[in-house]
Amino acid sequence: MSTPALTLHDLIRTGADSATALSAPDGIALSFAALRALVDRTVRDLNAHGIGRGDRVAIVLDNGPEMASAFIAVAAGTTSAPLNPAYTSEEFEFYMGDLDAKLLVAAEGSASPAVGVAGKLGIPVVRLRPIPAEGAGSFTLDFAGVPAGDAKRAGPAEPGNVALVLHTSGTTSRPKIVPLSQANVCASARNIRAALAFTAADRGLNIMPLFHIHGLIAGILAPLSAGGSVSCTPGFNALKFFGWMGEVRPSWYTAVPTMHQAILARAARNRAVIEANPLRFIRSSSSSMPVKVLEDLAATFDAPVVEAYGMTEAAHQMCSNPIARGTQRPGSVGLAAGPEVTIVDEDGEPLGADETGEIVIRGDNVMGGYENNPAANATAFTRHGWFRTGDQGVKDAAGYVTITGRLKEIINRGGEKISPREVDEVFMHHPAVAQCVTFGRAHDKLGEDVAAAVVLREGMSADVRELQGFLGKHLAPFKVPSTILLLDEIPKGATGKLQRIGMAKKLGLD
Repeated sequence: MSTPALTLHDLIRTGADSATALSAPDGIALSFAALRALVDRTVRDLNAHGIGRGDRVAIVLDNGPEMASAFIAVAAGTTSAPLNPAYTSEEFEFYMGDLDAKLLVAAEGSASPAVGVAGKLGIPVVRLRPIPAEGAGSFTLDFAGVPAGDAKRAGPAEPGNVALVLHTSGTTSRPKIVPLSQANVCASARNIRAALAFTAADRGLNIMPLFHIHGLIAGILAPLSAGGSVSCTPGFNALKFFGWMGEVRPSWYTAVPTMHQAILARAARNRAVIEANPLRFIRSSSSSMPVKVLEDLAATFDAPVVEAYGMTEAAHQMCSNPIARGTQRPGSVGLAAGPEVTIVDEDGEPLGADETGEIVIRGDNVMGGYENNPAANATAFTRHGWFRTGDQGVKDAAGYVTITGRLKEIINRGGEKISPREVDEVFMHHPAVAQCVTFGRAHDKLGEDVAAAVVLREGMSADVRELQGFLGKHLAPFKVPSTILLLDEIPKGATGKLQRIGMAKKLGLD
């Protein structure tokens, strides 16, 4: 049995030299041999300009194969810090300063505000120039203006070195820095590879943003670690998805539920593409998948839909439904898939099967702690070393975990605790509802009241009273939203997720 890879440098050694590692719609394939050579050259170039292990390199690139290869190459010898290209100058200044970035990688010709911010902060800028003729993801780096100098810690990163730093979402407080070691990242890729039974024959279609842990680990690293290939799109586009599917002929894809819903909405007019390109499975993660959507997706594509559970602090995956047909449990995020997973009470003591409490984890994919934040770490870990996820849930006797809500999102309506997820599930069984999000809003007497935003299916209608009546047949009266907004589109976060916290303010209700 081979020794598991503990660094990104080793992780990409699995694929055969001539096998495709990365590709892109309408692009030329990049072989594993070419990817490995690119990684080694990039690490040498960074080292020759004083950047080595432990140094933070911010990456601001659009989605695509160059973002995938740049992340791998930078993280193989330094610490990669991918940032959302859509950030404002103010956001770039906060994140790049907070991370103490030593270098910024930006596309040749890019006018991103990140470049101006880097100048303001005194951070050198390296320009990335794609070389598509040499394969999707191939690039050179222009170090013009960056002084040469030997890195103090040169060469490929070691297992304990930090590979990747990301910030928590920071919806309710200052974002915290999550440092993930080479060993953390490789463990998570290995866990996902095992859960999904990836082989060299698998070909993924990546539509997830690559500044996000879901896309980086599940979308890119896990399949590459098995010698499989990934076709990298410019980002999610429901209008182009089926065209890409017909060209790339993937065996799988992973996405967040809102993306799956948009794909479903266009599936009927793309039956021929679906039937001509059977998928081995579809994966969903990063937020809860309504049961109705999961069932419709599985029926539409005639493929297992594997819902998984992940978070940044665990280098993504914690639980996953099994891959074998018929073993998925709609409404559950599956079995522990890598780390240990259990349920504890408010004192951190383990609970029995089917008892509701907080989901906690520990394992080699879990971060050692937030960076420079002893106060957060004191509350993030139990005295037994478990990391508190902040999610409420139950685990049944067979080990399947079901999330009942985010502890911070539970609505406290006059003392009655309401799980927004429960309300969402009922909403999604109404034939006219395409998408919904239930959330709490401030109330002067009750403390909080229940509200919801709903998008109706194209060509269908329903009014607020009808929706409340439908919910009232399945829920206790106090769980039925007193406010329902019918919208053309629900505001989403940068990764396509619906975010309950702050939704009332975004929609002008608070």
